[in-house]
Amino acid sequence: MERKPAKIVVMMGLILMVLVFVGTAIAQDKPSDNMQIIMEKMKADKKLLVAENMQLSEAEAKAFWPVYEKYQDELFLIRTRTAKLITDYAAAYDKMSNATAKKLLDESRKIEALRLKLGDDYLPKFRKVLPDTKVARYYQIENKLNAIVYYELASAIPLVKNEKQ
Repeated sequence: MERKPAKIVVMMGLILMVLVFVGTAIAQDKPSDNMQIIMEKMKADKKLLVAENMQLSEAEAKAFWPVYEKYQDELFLIRTRTAKLITDYAAAYDKMSNATAKKLLDESRKIEALRLKLGDDYLPKFRKVLPDTKVARYYQIENKLNAIVYYELASAIPLVKNEKQ
């Protein structure tokens, strides 16, 4: 990953755009064509980044990619929930009550726990198809991408106002 920082930045930009678009789409019955195109582009870019950095043999790739796809599908559901949380936070920001802050904080903690549980649940599945060095490498890639997303979100989302403000 250290060889391709520009690709990571571009991909993270796409992920952030998707998070914004997902928040909008949650209110709709079905995603717009543009959102679907952006989601597919983001998914393809991430897969390309993973492929470039995993250095899989043909046999490993054949076993890895189906597990990866299922993991990404479940991860997307968690990211959709994150997008809704961000949308709810933005809607409540100017009139944040203690009850709303508690509800948002509890949901944030649940989402983080789900993301960690998902990684734990998939660890034996990845270990079944790859040696531990490559599983560790894949988890490093995911962790780096998550760190970038969380950094971008943290820098873009203002702190909750104190009651006195």
